Amino acid sequence: ELVVRRIISRQGKSRIYINGSLASLSNLREIVSPLIQVTGQAAPLIEMTSQHENKSLQTKSYHLDLLDSYTSSWKLRGQIKSLYQEIETLVENIENLKKESQNREQRLDYLIFQRNEIRSLNLEPGEETQLENDIKRLKNLNRLQDFIGQCENALYSSDDAVLVRIHNILQNGQNFTQVDANLKDKIEGLQQAKALIEEFVYELRDYEKQLSDEPEDLNSKEDQLNQLRKLQKKFGDDINSILNALEDIESEIDSLETSDERLKEWILELEQKSKVLHQKADELHERRCHGAELLTHGVNDELLDLNMKGLQFFVSTKQTQDVGPTGNSDIEFMTSSSKSDTPKPLAKFASGGELSRILLALKCIIGQSELPRTYLFDEVDTGVSGETAEKVGRKLKDIAEGQQVICVTHLPQVAAFADCHYVIQKSQKKKGVHMEVFALKERERVKEIARLISGERITQTSLDHAKQLLRETSI
Repeated sequence: ELVVRRIISRQGKSRIYINGSLASLSNLREIVSPLIQVTGQAAPLIEMTSQHENKSLQTKSYHLDLLDSYTSSWKLRGQIKSLYQEIETLVENIENLKKESQNREQRLDYLIFQRNEIRSLNLEPGEETQLENDIKRLKNLNRLQDFIGQCENALYSSDDAVLVRIHNILQNGQNFTQVDANLKDKIEGLQQAKALIEEFVYELRDYEKQLSDEPEDLNSKEDQLNQLRKLQKKFGDDINSILNALEDIESEIDSLETSDERLKEWILELEQKSKVLHQKADELHERRCHGAELLTHGVNDELLDLNMKGLQFFVSTKQTQDVGPTGNSDIEFMTSSSKSDTPKPLAKFASGGELSRILLALKCIIGQSELPRTYLFDEVDTGVSGETAEKVGRKLKDIAEGQQVICVTHLPQVAAFADCHYVIQKSQKKKGVHMEVFALKERERVKEIARLISGERITQTSLDHAKQLLRETSI
């Protein structure tokens, strides 16, 4: 159950509640709009039919919509529309691919050059920092080697080296541990220090060997860093950006190299989908032709019941050579003043009153083919009066047996057929126009229908006439 409430202030601001919870206008539109139809495709909840819809009735696209509603063809029509859009996209892609093929080789050569340029450096994340460190080290290679030599000489090689002195201390200390056993623990700490110094010396030797055995010279490293800087100017500030650019380049190369195969696949897919599209369009057209015959008979029966004697309604169905998003049918409603006259387009030759009654007849027939829903008729009885108005009212009541009908009218013959009545009135206030809607009780119903009959000055005659109308319409 869906309850929608909207409060509009005099300042124009509004608050919307959906099932008691505050909501936005976009929420309301998203939930309710698909349920309501003004013109066009049938919606599942509410259909609004107004006197202005006579203009819609004068368009061939609306004729097609009504026929598809009557024949329950919207699902098939939706499939055709989806197929048509897919085919349009395929055609566009094929055309673009054919145009691109003219410049493909030139573009491919350029991309392959860029790919090879990046690949030649064998870049890895973090390599820029490593290159900068290598260059610093190579520029200071002699100083590093001198430092290593000094360290080894001071710690190990010279006669007065640190390790020689520590060794002598440890030997003498062993002799004194026999004098004082507590000295043994303290000498062990010095033994550990000697081991750490010896390990440091060995590591220095290994490091010096790496410096001496390094195969790449300074010029090679600097050239590599310069190449990296050039790539950064083209593809990004860091190595990750360059590697991302390489992925894009390789992807485009793959796309260009496989474009011929892709073109063949798309052309084959286009042929297959076009075949299915024509099959579905032919199926839909056949359904429309059958439905057009039934709709013609049904509407003519309704028009006869609405005192439209002599007027004949027809549905013209022509199959077009090309298939569009709605199929391959050219549908148009036609009328003739008698059976002997040649049918002519409804849009050009039907009067306003005829349009209103034809629209009502269509709604009567089409409504019978749909699930229960709400019809909102806004002065659809324009241009009729007297006996015909009464028949319009009775027709609306017939529709209301299977659907919910809300009707806005100024004709007493139509209003009398309603099961319940509401009166809408405007009044001028100091702060602007004030609008009110009242639900009418039995006596008030008689009074309002009498007002429609005689105007503002209600007479006993109009009241009696109103009571008689209500009695007759309830039979």
